[in-house]
Amino acid sequence: MTIRNLDLLFSPSSIALIGASPQAGSVGRIVASNLRTGGFAGDVWLVNPRHQSIDGAPCFASVSALPRAPELAVVATPPQTSPGVIADLARHGTRAAVVITAGLDRDLRTRMLEAARPTCLRILGPNCIGLILPRLGINASFAHCMPLKGDLAFLSQSGALVTAVIDWANGRGIGFSKVVSMGEMADVDFGDTLDYLAGDPESRAILLYVEQVTHAAKFMSAARRAARVKPVIVLKSGRHEAGAKAAASHTGALSGSDAVYNAAFRRAGLVRVNDLDGLFEAAEMLSFTPHLVGERLAILTNGGGAGVLAADRLEDYDGTLAEIAPTTMQALNAALPATWSKGNPIDIIGDAGPDRYEAAMKILLEDPASDAVLVINCPTALASSEEAAAAVLKAVAGASERWPKKPVLTNWLGDGAAAESRRRFAEARIPSFETPASAIDGFMQLVRYRRSQDELMRTPPAGPKEAVFDRDRAREVIVGALKRGQPMLTEFEAKAVLMAYGVPVAETIFCADADTVTARAEEILTRYRACVIKIHSDDISHKSDVGGVRLGIMSADEAREVARSMAAEIQRVRPDARLDGWVVEPMIERPGAHELIVGMSEDATFGPTILFGAGGVAVEVIKDTAHALPPLDGGLARDLMRQTRIHRLLVGYRNRPAADLDAIADVLVRVSALVGDLPELRELDINPLIADDKGCIALDARMRVADPALSPRRPMSIRPYPSAWEKDVTLPKLGPVHVRPIRPEDEALYEQFFANVTAEDMHMRFFTAKPDRSHRFVARLTQIDYAREMAFVALSEAGDKLLGVARLSADPDYTRAEYAVLVRSDLKGKGLGWLLMQHLIAYAREEGLGTLFGQMLATNTTMIEMCRALNFSVEPDPDDQTLRRATLPLGSVPALQGRPG
Repeated sequence: MTIRNLDLLFSPSSIALIGASPQAGSVGRIVASNLRTGGFAGDVWLVNPRHQSIDGAPCFASVSALPRAPELAVVATPPQTSPGVIADLARHGTRAAVVITAGLDRDLRTRMLEAARPTCLRILGPNCIGLILPRLGINASFAHCMPLKGDLAFLSQSGALVTAVIDWANGRGIGFSKVVSMGEMADVDFGDTLDYLAGDPESRAILLYVEQVTHAAKFMSAARRAARVKPVIVLKSGRHEAGAKAAASHTGALSGSDAVYNAAFRRAGLVRVNDLDGLFEAAEMLSFTPHLVGERLAILTNGGGAGVLAADRLEDYDGTLAEIAPTTMQALNAALPATWSKGNPIDIIGDAGPDRYEAAMKILLEDPASDAVLVINCPTALASSEEAAAAVLKAVAGASERWPKKPVLTNWLGDGAAAESRRRFAEARIPSFETPASAIDGFMQLVRYRRSQDELMRTPPAGPKEAVFDRDRAREVIVGALKRGQPMLTEFEAKAVLMAYGVPVAETIFCADADTVTARAEEILTRYRACVIKIHSDDISHKSDVGGVRLGIMSADEAREVARSMAAEIQRVRPDARLDGWVVEPMIERPGAHELIVGMSEDATFGPTILFGAGGVAVEVIKDTAHALPPLDGGLARDLMRQTRIHRLLVGYRNRPAADLDAIADVLVRVSALVGDLPELRELDINPLIADDKGCIALDARMRVADPALSPRRPMSIRPYPSAWEKDVTLPKLGPVHVRPIRPEDEALYEQFFANVTAEDMHMRFFTAKPDRSHRFVARLTQIDYAREMAFVALSEAGDKLLGVARLSADPDYTRAEYAVLVRSDLKGKGLGWLLMQHLIAYAREEGLGTLFGQMLATNTTMIEMCRALNFSVEPDPDDQTLRRATLPLGSVPALQGRPG
């Protein structure tokens, strides 16, 4: 991941068009015209050796003939020339290019990237319509018109959608900060661009049209960073098989499962829409409305039917219709005729004029029980729709002076009768929709964004203790199967792996012959009412498909006959398969228990994914499953469960008690750990996982494995918890200390930790004596992305007290990282800070970071002394003499000076 030189792509001072043309209708002619008429204040140069001028503008024969190297180049030349053009640009000092050219085959594309790589010349495209930066007056594209200036960034893999969105937005007064046609993403991709836009003050929200994601880990890390600071709305095509194939053929990339894309977007905090209408509605809402503080919607209308339609649509989405506060009800009763609806939707009757609209709006904008207002107008001959719109605008303008701004949405029904009102709403930056349903759809975009932010900041419960994970035993079983050349583990082996990770499984006994089956069945039947017999074969994965599973066996004699009949049946239907024996299990009888499935598979784009849902033999028919990206904690496991229909049954209903949801979540967390620890694992099915109020137990399991040295598994898209960096240390002045990477559940330790840090030490660390201690702030400290951040915590021996923390945050290039350290004030001078900094430096070196740096107050002599002892250079900050800047190059490992006393 790198945003290096993207500043030259998105904020150039000079531009050259390579391939400018005077030919009418050509890409070179249209791009040249757009560049020259867009209003860009910098230099624009045209390059084409065949012409001396184009439309009165001088044309240069080559890049070398330009007055100086352009900061941004736009390439619209034939495909075979692209590598040479990029090489020429790189040689002369250009560091960013938009390659509009289409038709580059794999060889040309590779040669183009190789030409750019030595100087890190960044390439947008190829096969794109270009780049538009309205705030700079740059239209380096062949779009048909220039977008308005605004604060929405739009990134699209489809050039056609770029032009459609611009056309739609211009008609509604919606503007953009950046419009980026991504093309084939040979170099600059969604991950790079999202990383840049996350820190872009010009872009208040980001809209994405996605066909394929490349470099999934980079995308997830950047998307999570961006979504934490601004709304990111994504429209993903290829939701169904035919669309996915078309998208793959369009971008030339391998497509992953749409359900997994949904899981990835959800995990990153992105809000997904399913069609262009949804994207347009999101653009309208995000462009005009303030942040939503709650989800309670008040609906004001002059037509009862329209209000009911809006309320129904809200209910379809599980939205929240506001309960009118008693004080608000009194005010409405005083202001409205007696025939008003006396509830929400607030129907002010069809003859409502501007005075009635204004009075009701003023009351609702001050209503403490609602968080947003949807105003609907149905045209009638009794009152003017335009005057009603003016009244609403007057009420909103007056309320915003006295109260925090509350989002207002409008739906003026009709066509001609509503056109002028919609125009006035657009001028006032109030979103306007054509139907009640589309207005609710727009409102729900805000709601979904708010919910996604809550999910990102939710503190998970503590997970299972890692001491119960027997990785060595699990790996021993898997290696044994691979040595036999068997990619499918037997049920006995699969359950052994699950047991190593603490997943409860049914007792399983392997029997090599029918007599042993008889003896083991007899022993089990002394403890259980019945037993189960299954075939044991490396060659047969789905045992029930060939009659290889028998339930409810009540006697030893019956067990013997079943084993023999199974052997005969396998010989008949699968003569190619070898029967190694049988497995005998007690029959777990849990009346009313739910059959679930927990699985793992390898997605083509995002790598390992975890599945949960309704299980049993009809799992493919019921199709009630959801996916998530590992690693999972308890909160993420619960969220995965909530996405399925069977969750409504698991929480209990009528006289049925709730299933043990904690036990189910625990299984998901343990399977997630298993996936992270065992790169040999490629597929896992636990089906069924039986669950009720007494807990859960795996009755059957299958696993497919492969040697990662011969066939590497796609990496996890989210970097897992780095357990290798845990260690126990005994400090002479303090005693035992456990050092490990921070976890989200550590938020619970921060309140007591901050209570033991003095105001002076707070000021030294945060440059303020009273830093924010809100849940959102502490969640940002504890819920980190291990792909770009690290924080090590020092804990008491029992693990219940936070003693100190050291953290680093790397730049997107992952070459430099800023550090910070804080220890409890009552524990200073005991070696904690020294221990944490040494651990942090060792981690930074292992990660390949080039430089570690930090800022500190000049009065923080303790920190300055420690930094110098750790071989940091400490210099005054050139921009602020009250600060000192400490820098440690990590390329070498110098000998440390003695630890300060």
